[in-house]
Amino acid sequence: MLLFLTTLGLLGAALGFDLSQPTRCVAIPLEMGVCQDVGYSEMRLPNFLGHSSLEREVVPRSEDWKPLLQTGCHPQARAFLCALIAPVCLDTFIQPCRSLCVAVRDSCAPVLACQGHSWPEQLDCDRFPAHEDMCLTPVSKHAQHFYKALPRPQCQGCPEVEEPFSSKTVLGALCQHDFAVKVKVSRRRLPSEDPEFAVEGRVEFISQGPLLPYDTHSLLQQWLLINPRCAHALARPGRTQLHLLAGDVQPDGTVAVTRVFLWHKRDMQLTSAVRKWKHHKC
Repeated sequence: MLLFLTTLGLLGAALGFDLSQPTRCVAIPLEMGVCQDVGYSEMRLPNFLGHSSLEREVVPRSEDWKPLLQTGCHPQARAFLCALIAPVCLDTFIQPCRSLCVAVRDSCAPVLACQGHSWPEQLDCDRFPAHEDMCLTPVSKHAQHFYKALPRPQCQGCPEVEEPFSSKTVLGALCQHDFAVKVKVSRRRLPSEDPEFAVEGRVEFISQGPLLPYDTHSLLQQWLLINPRCAHALARPGRTQLHLLAGDVQPDGTVAVTRVFLWHKRDMQLTSAVRKWKHHKC
């Protein structure tokens, strides 16, 4: 995330970029994973960040965006960022529209805030074109409404990991919350392209509530990335921890995890509570 913020600091000069200077078109290199499959294969250099060298600037700096993009903070965040770092090669530069910047900012700024940072001044959306005839626009209002209706993680305070506990306590928590899931959370020791914290294997529903079966694994993965303090509490380096997570889905679609139980393999209280839940009346 610090590297990401460093990259944002370069945008001051980028947004003052002289669009009349000589440019060239190059293929988007395979090493530039964040801007693969964005709908075009060639980019224009220098880009909006003022980068002119693929090897020394564009490819290394593109990796700095990964921590934000991995959170899934907005479905068009990648398109917005790639429009800056890898502009499509057309007869003219196509900037992100102001409306797209606003949409991405409103969804991704809370993620930065969760890391203790504000939305960078260099990405002031007023600097982007307001007229949408020659810039990259956001998705339709219908698609935006659909996105907002889907369960999505939020920045939150971290609940205490509870143990020991009784089956009565667990049943009470299941009654009070919209959903409960059994998950394995791991923390990697060595540097890797993958996130440091990961939801491993299948997510087992105890109480599904409004969660979507096909989306819950990635939802919880993004929750870990948005809330690193919570992730640190759930997993130790080189180990996989099993937990029962219970929480609620707010009317705006945001998900909050409010109860966490450490699940020991031989813990009969928790296993008993989950078995009783199938026939339990709150």
